[in-house]
Amino acid sequence: MMNPQCTGTLFSLVALLATVSYSSVAQAQTAPDILTYRGADRQERLVEGAKKEGKLVLYSAMIVNQALRPISTAFQAKYPFVKMSYWRADSEEIMVKFAAEFRANNVVGDVLEAGGAGALAVEAGYAQPMWSPEFAAIPEQRRDPNGLWAPTRMNYFSVAYNTRLVSAEEAPKTFDDLLDPKWKGKMAWPTGTASAAPLFVTNLRTAWGEEKALSYLKKLSEQKIINYGSGTARSLVDRVMAGEFPIALQIYAHHPLISAGKGAPVAARMMSPTPSTSGTLVIPKGAKNVHSAVLLLDFILSQEGQKTLAQAEYLPVRNDVLPADLIKGVVPSVAGVTENAVAPEKMNAMTESSEKILQDLFR
Repeated sequence: MMNPQCTGTLFSLVALLATVSYSSVAQAQTAPDILTYRGADRQERLVEGAKKEGKLVLYSAMIVNQALRPISTAFQAKYPFVKMSYWRADSEEIMVKFAAEFRANNVVGDVLEAGGAGALAVEAGYAQPMWSPEFAAIPEQRRDPNGLWAPTRMNYFSVAYNTRLVSAEEAPKTFDDLLDPKWKGKMAWPTGTASAAPLFVTNLRTAWGEEKALSYLKKLSEQKIINYGSGTARSLVDRVMAGEFPIALQIYAHHPLISAGKGAPVAARMMSPTPSTSGTLVIPKGAKNVHSAVLLLDFILSQEGQKTLAQAEYLPVRNDVLPADLIKGVVPSVAGVTENAVAPEKMNAMTESSEKILQDLFR
């Protein structure tokens, strides 16, 4: 049976944030004009203001040694007058911590960055409009038209398979291939988060339409997919590598490639449509060091910042920055598959109904 806590935490959190925001919004500081300023002296004004602030606090879901430390080091080398600190947690923990700060009218986090932070902050009323000249280098389908959040890093999802148990020739190449009876009871998918099995469903609903997607999912339910709710999507890849599951669905596509690069018997198979999501960055209402926050926004989205993330084996949001050679094969344009970019708002809006489909069909 599906993990009943799969998305319950998310929905409870949204309700909590909404309550906090509505009761406390009157206490929020007004967003300064600098967040959306586009004048010729923008950089000069940002630097002048950041020097007076002297510090910056980032809450992020990125891995410390892999990404946060390199980003912080590079940013402070560029702006040595800003002392940057960071706190690492997942999206839900970040938003709960920020909600408490906001309620107490004592906001500490100047920048929030995580997979679901953007949509949660927008829904709760915490996000405020911002602008960066670097937006122009990011494909439009990956950006928020209202400028309330900015994409920072991409996630693409794929099938992972054990290369000792499944050959490249027989590994499923299309969604229809997953219906082959020989895979019955041999496939698993993660169920612990909105970007796991619920996103698999949301991807097909948004790409194919409700009728076609539901018809397909009813057929797929006959395959007795194993609901893996005891760990992360990364740990499910480890189970595939160990041979416990020949095939896993809805996997972060770059994870199998990183493991394969170290000699593990695993590979990724991209399919059309490939769902993609992005990490998101928000400068929240009440942020104290807004000039420094905007400088960090610019830096993370710049070529230099995106190259720093690419070297840390994250997937850039800019098309003019290539991922690391080891994982560039998961980029849809490189893999030759169509990309279905699922915006944070769309994913959050559809997760509950996609979870209901999972509960009805996959037990």
